[in-house]
Amino acid sequence: MNTQTVDGTLFAKMLSGGVSLLSAHERELNSLNVFPVSDGDTGSNMLKTVRGGTAEIERNISYGKICTVSSLFAKGALLGARGNSGVILSQIFAGISKGLAGIDKANASDLAKAYSKGIETSYAAVTHPVEGTILTVFRESVEYAIDKIDSHSSIEDFYSLHIKKAEQSLAETPNLLKVLKDSDVVDSGAAGYLYFAKGMQDILEGREHAVSDGELHEEAVDIEKFTRNSVLEFGYCTEFLLRLTTSKVDPDSFDINCIINDLENLNGESIVAYKQDDIIKVHVHTFFPGRILAKMQDYGEFLTVKVENMMLSHDETAFPSKKTEKPYSVVATASGNGMIKLFENLGADVVIKDESPSAGEFIDAFKKCSSKQIIVLPNHKNSFLVARQAASMINDTDIRVIETKSFMQGYSALSVLTPGLTDINSLQKSAALAAENVVDGDVAMAVKDAEINGFSIKKGEYIARAGGVIAAVEKTAENSLKKLLESSVTPLTELITVFAGKDISDTENLKSEISDLYPDCEVTVIEGGQDIYDYLIALE
Repeated sequence: MNTQTVDGTLFAKMLSGGVSLLSAHERELNSLNVFPVSDGDTGSNMLKTVRGGTAEIERNISYGKICTVSSLFAKGALLGARGNSGVILSQIFAGISKGLAGIDKANASDLAKAYSKGIETSYAAVTHPVEGTILTVFRESVEYAIDKIDSHSSIEDFYSLHIKKAEQSLAETPNLLKVLKDSDVVDSGAAGYLYFAKGMQDILEGREHAVSDGELHEEAVDIEKFTRNSVLEFGYCTEFLLRLTTSKVDPDSFDINCIINDLENLNGESIVAYKQDDIIKVHVHTFFPGRILAKMQDYGEFLTVKVENMMLSHDETAFPSKKTEKPYSVVATASGNGMIKLFENLGADVVIKDESPSAGEFIDAFKKCSSKQIIVLPNHKNSFLVARQAASMINDTDIRVIETKSFMQGYSALSVLTPGLTDINSLQKSAALAAENVVDGDVAMAVKDAEINGFSIKKGEYIARAGGVIAAVEKTAENSLKKLLESSVTPLTELITVFAGKDISDTENLKSEISDLYPDCEVTVIEGGQDIYDYLIALE
């Protein structure tokens, strides 16, 4: 084949092909986790990210221009982004979308320039870019393709060169990151990108994919959830695509804040609105969709409209009630009933019950807050970039994301947030300092054999880590916990807090044993109920 240009219709099919092939390798990518504990979910995170992109395309417009399709995919991926690799992947396509702006059909040179913009945007999104990851593989493969193509090159030529170099670059990732070499794996995020790119190439070259379950189809609505005797409690999830018209406004200079202000004045909630050329995309929760739709016709005409009763939908957040505004709100993630309850008792206004939430889930959490100042505790190494990306998409709220990389750091940060203090800068500084000073540890069972930092780990043994560094490997979780404390507790340690996982029952005896071993420390053992980790530990 010798395709000289790609339009929106073909590009949309290629993106769906990428999703399908990534879906087929989801478990494989998850298993590439360098640490032998079952918290590796790179494949799942990347898949949810790109599914957000294709879903945005499918439910919006009849597409023909590649710039429109690319823009919709990028926006959907940004909102659906999960985990570090998901965020970076969404930023790659955000950059590609910028590079394709205004282009109806792209040739190989257009794609090369757009993909180059993807390098720039994805690197800029990461505070400290690490080579040997998806960033490296994408950059090297794009630069290679750019160097090889010319004015006569086809679309197939571009993707063939791009993927050829990506395969070579992926194989080299263990030589750039010692942790990959020690575990004898390649970078999972980079591998995920390669599968996605290959899926796009397959469609381009006529190799069709079966659509993955749940990829493009919505579940049936159960209309019996709202009967003749029901009372509307949650309002309507209202989404529409509005084309600005020159008879009503100047589409080129139109300010999206006009629409956001209207939605807020009409008591809309969970508002997400953005502008692409002369098209406005809006998501809003409201009890009166008719009023909002009527007001929007002041600016243009509708291309699509969707209004759903949220009492019928199991995946929409309930319509939030109005609350008295607070000086600041706290959003945190937590896992396990005990952990969630504690975070709520400590003052978290919204607890996201997910270890790896999407940007969209963070945005929904922000919308539930009753103040214009929000402190965010991501509490996972893979959620900081997601939270920061979500915060960047909210314009009317001062959102401060604290780099808490574990639940224990989040617990310590939340503990020092004083309700009477209102200065957001002081609050941010106090929370960040508390998170930085805590020594956090965890104990979990290995799900595979591994050789890491001089430790020979066998499947079924229990790994104890302090500050992310392996402290012990033992036959039982209790022994690993004791070894961890033995190596980490110092004469300056005053507080020992242990969260017991869902399979740990005898917390009273555990507290007694630790108290006997460390009589000068205040010991607290809480039934956290978390998955994966038998114990989570905070030393202060």
